[in-house]
Amino acid sequence: MNEDQVRKARKQLLRELPDPTEILRGSLLDRRIFHRRGCRKCRRGEGHRVWVLTVGYPGGRTRQFTVPAEHKGQVQRWLRNYRKLRAKLEAICELNHELLRADL
Repeated sequence: MNEDQVRKARKQLLRELPDPTEILRGSLLDRRIFHRRGCRKCRRGEGHRVWVLTVGYPGGRTRQFTVPAEHKGQVQRWLRNYRKLRAKLEAICELNHELLRADL
C-alpha cells in the first residue's frame, strides 16, 4: 500500500469505530442461583437465572456485577462494541506502523 492508501484506510477505520460511550469490557455469564430454604423453585432444582458481568483486573482480581434481565441486550451490545473498538484500534496501529516505515 502506498502512503495515500494507508491514510485513506485509516480514515475509513476511524469512521467505523463504535461510540466510545457505549463500550464495556468483560464477559457476560448465565448463572443459576439456588436459595437454601423456603423457595419451591429451588427445591425442584430449577433455581433462578441471573446474568453476571465478570471483569478481570491486573493482579488476578475480578469483579462481578449482576445484570438485570432487561439490560442483557444492552450489555451484549456494549461488549460487542468493545471488541469491535479494540480490533479497529489494532488495525489503525498496524497502518500507523506502515506509515512510520514509509517515512524511515
